[in-house]
Amino acid sequence: MKLVSFFNQADTNIRPGLVQHDTVIDIGQAGALLSLAMPTSIQQIIENYATIKLPLQDIATASEQGKLAAASYPLKQVTLVAPIPQPRKNIMCLAVNYSEHAQETAAHREHGGKPPTQPIIFTKAPTTVNAPNGKIVIDPAVSSEMDWEVELGVIIGTAGKNIHETDAMQHVFGYTILNDVTARDLQSRHKQFFKGKSLDGSCPIGPWIVTADEISDPHHLSLQLRVNGTIKQSGNTRQMIFSIPDMIAVLSQGMTLEAGDIIATGTPSGVGFTRQPPEFLKPGDIMESEIEQIGTLRNPIVGV
Repeated sequence: MKLVSFFNQADTNIRPGLVQHDTVIDIGQAGALLSLAMPTSIQQIIENYATIKLPLQDIATASEQGKLAAASYPLKQVTLVAPIPQPRKNIMCLAVNYSEHAQETAAHREHGGKPPTQPIIFTKAPTTVNAPNGKIVIDPAVSSEMDWEVELGVIIGTAGKNIHETDAMQHVFGYTILNDVTARDLQSRHKQFFKGKSLDGSCPIGPWIVTADEISDPHHLSLQLRVNGTIKQSGNTRQMIFSIPDMIAVLSQGMTLEAGDIIATGTPSGVGFTRQPPEFLKPGDIMESEIEQIGTLRNPIVGV
């Protein structure tokens, strides 16, 4: 299933939707038509998926049978927001999780190009979350070195602590795309990740969450980042140093992972600050982040 958060012109309240083909089915409206009690947010769906999965399948079937026209909207006519518009916690991120990215950052980081032996973890604030088509605002008074990082996002479905690698995938609800937009000058100035990674709107996510059962191998998905149609990053999740079970096992050591938690799995090579000369986003650019079997984010870059 592809699950979205959206609103339309007639009603700007954000509600959960199910995407089929080029149509968004309003889950709440569909539930009312079928006499099914349904959650009012994607977060609630994730938390209650064990009991909500079959009713969601009933909604999908009824839509295929043409029974839910009153609850269906053309995808092009609705506004998508991030699937989880307001995460309850910081987004958990892995740095230097692709070998070629480690090599390209060798001259700029203490690791000297060597792949890490343990996951390097940082977080982005919840206020970084942006829509799949949301504007990325550049304020030159804050940063003049805004960079791109396309990444596979993992959504936790079942809470757990001290999760073993062999059980980790059972805790995954689904997958999405995110872009870890980074203010490199702030990252360098403050000698850590958080500030440069946490500017408002610097994490577009979406366009939806694809449930785990729809992606047979999340460790074999191609990723691509384009700026104004020019390919800047091209990689595959099979190149990750630490697998998704590795990440979940390490992150859950002594710390409970909860339903709706978001993990950013790292970015492949091709970021802007390592290029010669360095390249950064500027107002007027269009940044596209694409992952196989999921979709595409398309974010315009604007000035204040």
